[in-house]
Amino acid sequence: MVVKVLGASCSKCNRLEAKLKQIVDKNNIDAEIQKVTEIDEMLKYGIMMIPGLVINEEVKSLGIVPKDDQLLTWLKGE
Repeated sequence: MVVKVLGASCSKCNRLEAKLKQIVDKNNIDAEIQKVTEIDEMLKYGIMMIPGLVINEEVKSLGIVPKDDQLLTWLKGE
């Protein structure tokens, strides 16, 4: 599974990335977390707000840091 955090070094972007790493490690989820900071790459997903969260090329959230239980649900593919 490929998980992308879209956004530069904003506080929400960093918090989302840290939460994802923690959830992946704690739950032994096989996921590669990538940070996408290039504007051209972010625009390919049609995002207008950061952070953006993309899991397996599907945009899951924009402009927020989702709650841990929601992130875990998405990471488990539910």
